Amino acid sequence: MEAAQRQTSAVAPSQANGQSSLVQAQGSKQFLKDAYTPGKRYFEITCFTCGLLSIVYMAVMLLQYWKMGTPLGVFVSIVGGILFADFGSGFVHWLCDSYGSVDMPVFGKAFIRSFREHHIDPLAITRHDFIECNGDNCMVVTVALSPFVAMMAMASETTISKYYSLALFFTMWGLFISFTNQFHKWSHTHTALPWWVTLMQRWHIILPKQMHHIHHVTPHATYFCITTGWLNWPLEKLRFWQGIEFAIKITTGYEARDDDMAWTSKDK
Repeated sequence: MEAAQRQTSAVAPSQANGQSSLVQAQGSKQFLKDAYTPGKRYFEITCFTCGLLSIVYMAVMLLQYWKMGTPLGVFVSIVGGILFADFGSGFVHWLCDSYGSVDMPVFGKAFIRSFREHHIDPLAITRHDFIECNGDNCMVVTVALSPFVAMMAMASETTISKYYSLALFFTMWGLFISFTNQFHKWSHTHTALPWWVTLMQRWHIILPKQMHHIHHVTPHATYFCITTGWLNWPLEKLRFWQGIEFAIKITTGYEARDDDMAWTSKDK
């Protein structure tokens, strides 16, 4: 009887700690979920609408002036734009994963929040609808494409011809950046995906599931590119992100992913 009581008393604290950790993790998940405000929602709808209109307009105008491009120029612009999108997704992902906090004014809840939520609850992104998933990226696309939209609307054909390849480059970049988080969401989706999505993942046109799984191994310190993932392997071989983090640490003292680890530790 006494042995049974000792065994019960020994197990109880462990169970209590486990329940406490579960409550703490659920609380942090709920906090990050609740930080998605109606104001943020309206902002995303506006950004998505403007971004989509910009891309469609640029696509129509580029097709209208297609004779201004050379085969080599078009190829370089398309591939270069996609690579630039992949690198951009990696840089922003690395920056928001590694530095900043949810408590930062404006940027914290608007942008950092979703990165912290994703490491605590990786499947949360699969429950985000199309707007929540892609709205933020479209803000950047709207701003970046605005000079080219203005050029296509008002400039002479001579000017358009001069900057045609650059306009195509940024349009392809904008297209892939706009849907980067959709590709990211699909890499976490365990239910059946449309056949064409699975095909694009298999052919590495968009981020494959197996590749992105590498990033989600704690401490989430590698394979940050989430558009196509083309640059993950070469950047890892170059230790690109680690090099930047080392430079930041020796010059400023800031340790990468301190805030992220504080959040993810609540889920242990």
